[in-house]
Amino acid sequence: ETWDAYDVDRIPTGKSVIRGAKHPEGLYHMVVHIAIFSTDGRLLIQQRCTQKATFPEKWDVTVGGSALSGETSRQAMHRELREELGIDIDFSDIRPRLTANFEDGFDDYYIVVKDIALSSLRFQAEEVMDARWVTLDEVMSMIDSGAFVFCGAYSPKLKVTDRHFRADRVGQRPSIALFDIYYNTSCSFLK
Repeated sequence: ETWDAYDVDRIPTGKSVIRGAKHPEGLYHMVVHIAIFSTDGRLLIQQRCTQKATFPEKWDVTVGGSALSGETSRQAMHRELREELGIDIDFSDIRPRLTANFEDGFDDYYIVVKDIALSSLRFQAEEVMDARWVTLDEVMSMIDSGAFVFCGAYSPKLKVTDRHFRADRVGQRPSIALFDIYYNTSCSFLK
C-alpha cells in the first residue's frame, strides 16, 4: 500500500510513504477509525483475524485503517467500513470527532450512532473474524484482561485504574475517549 505523506501541520507534501517502510523524518500518514454506537449506548467492536501482523485476535473499535494515496479522511473511512464489515454509510456530512497524533501520523476518529444487526455484517476474512456489541464495562474488562487493543499495548506502564478517561491519557489509541465523547456530550451532533 502507498499512502500520501503529510507534514507536521497535516499539509500534503506531494510525497508518498510505503506501508511497512520507515517514514522519512518529518513525514506522516493518515489513519481513520470509527466507533459505531447503538441507540442504547453499546459500541460495535470487531475481533482482528488470526493472521494480522499486529494485535491478532484482539478486539478493537468498530473499524480502522490507513488512508490510501489520493483518499480524504472521509473517503478512507467509507472504504474501510465497507471493506471490513460491509457497512455503507455516507460520510459527506460527518466529520471526525477526535484526531490523535501518533509517531507516524494522524488518526481521525469518527463516531456514528446506528443500530446494525450483527447478522447483516460481511467480514473481510483477512481483517476481521468476529464482531459484537459491548458496554463500557465490558470494554474495561477486555482492556484489563488484555483482550482489547489499547494504548497499554504501546505503553506497558499504563494501567487502567478508573473509568474516567481523557484523550490525553489514552495516547495513541484513544478508544476509551470515544466513550467519553459519546457519554459526556448531549450527543445532538450524533443524530
